[in-house]
Amino acid sequence: MTHIVASRPPVLLATRSAGKLRELRPLFDALRVPVMDLEELGIPYDSEEDGVEQFTTFEENAVAKARYFYEVSGGIATVADDSGLEVTALGGAPGVRSKRWARDRGATAVGAGAPDGAPDGAPDGAVDAANNVELARAMTGVSDRRARYVCAAAYIGLGRELVERGEVAGEILDAGRGSHGFGYDPYFLAGELGRTFGEATGDEKTAVSHRARAFRALLAAVLRSD
Repeated sequence: MTHIVASRPPVLLATRSAGKLRELRPLFDALRVPVMDLEELGIPYDSEEDGVEQFTTFEENAVAKARYFYEVSGGIATVADDSGLEVTALGGAPGVRSKRWARDRGATAVGAGAPDGAPDGAPDGAVDAANNVELARAMTGVSDRRARYVCAAAYIGLGRELVERGEVAGEILDAGRGSHGFGYDPYFLAGELGRTFGEATGDEKTAVSHRARAFRALLAAVLRSD
């Protein structure tokens, strides 16, 4: 893939997820794409952000988030994503509600109310734990374990809106394995790796992950449209 030159103005990576930043920064660095995050730009958390991802598709939510932070930043080219887990036996749930699934189902994350800017006010680790408890409960006794991770990545710049999609197929385990990654990673057995994302190294996950695939495709599309 052709690299974006280092002299290109930095783009805003619009996420408050520490896990996403850990995964995406090395990808942008490898492609020589200058990037800055919301904290570096000094954009404080605003509760208005919680209502941005209100749509039923990953693509719509990713574009909405990128548009929002493009405006908030004063017109800095912005990339954002929406991603989640789709489980066949659950009719595609949790889907676009992956981050908020336990809360939607009436569960409360341990440590709720901690001030870290998570959409539901709880620390990311506590939210992940609650979501995984709900996932394991929902899949109890279910024989069809098929699932896929999906990510839509969007770019908003002056006069341009681009969105690309990435997916990775796998299955849901009865019990989590591994402590790497975040979200549902310990329960997601990636077919291409033969291990869970919780067991995979960062490089192994990046090689096949939905998020890396979506952002690689997005950056290629940005280059083509320059």
